[in-house]
Amino acid sequence: MKKYFLLYGFLLMILPSVTAQKQQIKPPYLQKGDSIVILAPAGILKPSRKLVILKAKKLAESWGLHVALGKNMFQQEHHFSGTDAERAADFQQALNNTNIKAIWAARGGYGSVRILDKLAYSQFLKHPKWIIGYSDITAFHNHIHNLGVETIHGMMATSLEGNPQEIIETISSFKSALFGEKLSYTITSSKYNRKGEVSGQIIGGNLAILTSMLGSKSQLNTDGKILFIEEIGEYKYSIDRMLQSLKRAGYFKNVNAVIVGNMSSIKKNSTKWGSSIEQLILDVLPNNIPVIFDFPAGHEADNRSLIFGRRAQLSINENEVTLEFET
Repeated sequence: MKKYFLLYGFLLMILPSVTAQKQQIKPPYLQKGDSIVILAPAGILKPSRKLVILKAKKLAESWGLHVALGKNMFQQEHHFSGTDAERAADFQQALNNTNIKAIWAARGGYGSVRILDKLAYSQFLKHPKWIIGYSDITAFHNHIHNLGVETIHGMMATSLEGNPQEIIETISSFKSALFGEKLSYTITSSKYNRKGEVSGQIIGGNLAILTSMLGSKSQLNTDGKILFIEEIGEYKYSIDRMLQSLKRAGYFKNVNAVIVGNMSSIKKNSTKWGSSIEQLILDVLPNNIPVIFDFPAGHEADNRSLIFGRRAQLSINENEVTLEFET
């Protein structure tokens, strides 16, 4: 009898990790002739930005895709691109339409969380498609990861407002992710990096949104995974507070590694924090996990695509970092 109790205890210990590493559903890669939709599930999209949306449409069409625009994307409801009901209606229609192979967010801002629970995902799970964006779209990345489907953390339609020379890699990696070409990155190693070689599913996104998901069914299980974080426009103390919240929720207890992307436009507080943003982050994370800084993803022009939910190999030495996604 004793050996059965020991076996039961062992299974209880490993079961969360096994469950966490369940292979995600991979939506079909895009092919010429496929249809996608650009829609705005969050912040307001002013009419003055219609030109960049048309530019994004033209880019996707140059790849042989058919592009539709969300019916309500240029609606205005105070902070948002239409009412919650209007934004949810556009998203639901795209989720249910089997001819649509990808949903490409026009922009982020704030508002995705307000429609997450208004959506039905049954048709989407029968016919999965790529959900694409970053920043506020992290809410969808988290929620859909828990539904068992891969998503793409990558450029949005309004990213094309940037300097064309600065977004070459952004566009290239986005196209590669969409069409199933191999994703592999090599970057120079930061002096703050913690060396190591690990593998695991990559998950995460915007730090503020990750924190806002805590306590909900969209909260992530990071056990055995590689966590990516990025942020913009926050004070250092605010970044520390969010990291401490994730730490208390167990995000760093069994994580395999942490990838730190862009920490952009950090605000200056009248009371100095006293250390670099890198050291702030290292002070929160366990000493035994590999960490990389300055990965080109987030709110900068060079925003490389990541496939959330996909296993990847991460190698960190004192000279360079390589990140290679499994196919």
